[in-house]
Amino acid sequence: MTTFKTHVALRVADLNRSIAFYQAMFGADPVKHKADYAKFDIDNPGLNLTLNVESDIVCLGTLSHLGIQVDSSQAVEGAIARFKAAKLATFEEHNTDCCYALQDKVWVTDPDGNRWEIFVVKVADTAPEKQICAATAPTQIQKTCCA
Repeated sequence: MTTFKTHVALRVADLNRSIAFYQAMFGADPVKHKADYAKFDIDNPGLNLTLNVESDIVCLGTLSHLGIQVDSSQAVEGAIARFKAAKLATFEEHNTDCCYALQDKVWVTDPDGNRWEIFVVKVADTAPEKQICAATAPTQIQKTCCA
């Protein structure tokens, strides 16, 4: 049986302030902390929460993307097949070094522009010089806030 975990990636302006908030909220420390990135891996509720520093945030409180973490590359391939059968546009990444981890993933975008990734972490901690990469999937970024 495939195991799923919800993934939410948030854009943050002040990483340390955001880490302190989520430590208090979940009662847990980040499992990964870099200069521009932090990851919380929460068991209850099952959540993979990442904080991604972005210096040019136009709208505070906006998502970077959403995702589902699966337990195998075969589960990613199954999602790719399902998306293609439904005629959804996909963006595939295999053996990509992203968020300081080696991953296989597929991206899709919903009708309102929300980006989703289905991914598996193959190696949990990789080269420290690698940057976060949540912007790899093609997307149009809105530069103004909705009021």
